Amino acid sequence: MDKKDIASILKDISVLLDLKGENPFKSKAYVNAARIIETVDIDLEQAVRDGTLDTIKGIGKGLAEKITEIILTGESAYYKELKSSFPEELLQLLDIPGLGPKKVKVLYEQLGIKTIGELEYACQENRLIGLPGFGQKSQTNILQGIEHLKKYRSRFLYPVALENAHLIMEYLRDDPKIGKIEVAGSLRRKMETVKDIDLLVSTKYPEEVSDKIAKFQQVETVIAKGDTKTSITLDSGINADLRVVTAEQFPYALHHFTGSKEHNTAMRARAKKSGYKMNEYGLFKEEKLVPCRDETAIFIELGLDYIPPELRENLGEIEAAEQKNLPVLIEEKDISGIFHVHTTFSDGSNTLEELVKACQQKGWKYIGISDHSKTAAYAGGLSIDQIYAQHESIDRLNSNNKKFQIFKGIESDILTNGDLDYPDNILEKFDFIIASVHSNFRMSKKDMTDRIIKALNNPHTTMLGHPTGRLLLSREAYELDMEEVLETAAAMNVMIEINSHPYRLDLDWREVIKAKDKGIMLSVNPDAHNIEGLDDFRYGVGIARKGWLSRDQILNCMDIQTCTTLLKRRKIQ
Repeated sequence: MDKKDIASILKDISVLLDLKGENPFKSKAYVNAARIIETVDIDLEQAVRDGTLDTIKGIGKGLAEKITEIILTGESAYYKELKSSFPEELLQLLDIPGLGPKKVKVLYEQLGIKTIGELEYACQENRLIGLPGFGQKSQTNILQGIEHLKKYRSRFLYPVALENAHLIMEYLRDDPKIGKIEVAGSLRRKMETVKDIDLLVSTKYPEEVSDKIAKFQQVETVIAKGDTKTSITLDSGINADLRVVTAEQFPYALHHFTGSKEHNTAMRARAKKSGYKMNEYGLFKEEKLVPCRDETAIFIELGLDYIPPELRENLGEIEAAEQKNLPVLIEEKDISGIFHVHTTFSDGSNTLEELVKACQQKGWKYIGISDHSKTAAYAGGLSIDQIYAQHESIDRLNSNNKKFQIFKGIESDILTNGDLDYPDNILEKFDFIIASVHSNFRMSKKDMTDRIIKALNNPHTTMLGHPTGRLLLSREAYELDMEEVLETAAAMNVMIEINSHPYRLDLDWREVIKAKDKGIMLSVNPDAHNIEGLDDFRYGVGIARKGWLSRDQILNCMDIQTCTTLLKRRKIQ
């Protein structure tokens, strides 16, 4: 083991001691020892053999023993013991500029933050502003530091990839040499996370288009460049493949580069069975190209209705298209209002009045306010007095505007024992209650399932919020028997939200399909903490589409009267 590795372990020990709140002189001794080890001009292994390690200035007997153990075994029992006291990912927070051990300790102890993703999510919910040693400026700086780190991830959230794809498309779109340009791949299928960006361009000038994309201002590296494909890395860290085809080839290529591997295999098998040959260059019958002006024509030629990109996963969509049994998928314009919105009463950035105005400007007819409940003290959870004050404000606004409805809600913590966060006489005052897990994620599968099942059986629970607790690219879903949860939700007529926050997208679209089949009503909720967050509903619509949902299966596609009736039906059940 070289000096650099030994010094690294000593520095980590110093950090871990700070995180534990040990005497600062003790942690400083390890930092000093690390510096000495890095710079001392002696053979450390020889010093161990000679027993002279503790004669080095700054290296006492205790430190000498620990360094000796590292040199002889390559490990440190003390280091392992300290590391076992904290989640493995916690030290990664120290990679963020401006975050030292003391601040990480506060984040861990007061907010339970263990990963970079959890920290970013907390910043977006303004949870750091009230912490000792933090403020608006430090929260903003942390978010900027996280953005820098994200450049080196291997996968990217859907909105991040989409934004980068749009930048490229805007750059290319006005070029007269380019005919059509479309997003393809997993991004077009609206997967929650993507590895890279696939773009398809039609042109008569492939070489010139390839040269142009290589000169895009946001390109950091040109990986490969040719007449049919150019691969680049953007300065955001994400890779993009630009495929260049003729106008005639475009429909076939778009279909080929959109579908999942499984969907494309099934489509080729169907084509072959019907006497066709199918690939990215065309659909051929007896070696002759079958002219198709768009993807719809390709599907029709193979005896199928058009299959929307989001469904092309080989999960029964081809059979449904053959039987003319595909659903009419929800569209963004179908959304009539929004639920799960936080205000300045808890951890939101905008007032109730500001959020109502923003919703009206979007053409929506209602909003469901759901600030945090009292147990979520870290998020400004509402006391009973604050609930009364908020309800008075809502009543006043509703009385002054008969064309827009504000529903009174709360995002109630599901406590460890499955209870909700207020007594019955308070819970009954709300129009709706979103029950969510916000703590104790590491319960056993049975205990977590029992916890949520009890909440679903509570007559006050209207819908289950972010059902699996996952944070994409950061925190795995907690262990849960989702089949039992869905069965109970269906039996108790409890709705389930599709949390549209790009870090959650929870319920997972695969489970959305199961919920749909059980007749469960779902709600596309932005979990918004500011006006900008209202627009996250779009990502939830994408997940709803992947889950085969039509507008009649989604609560907030209903008008005010129908919505009111559905919420009351649950309360009187």
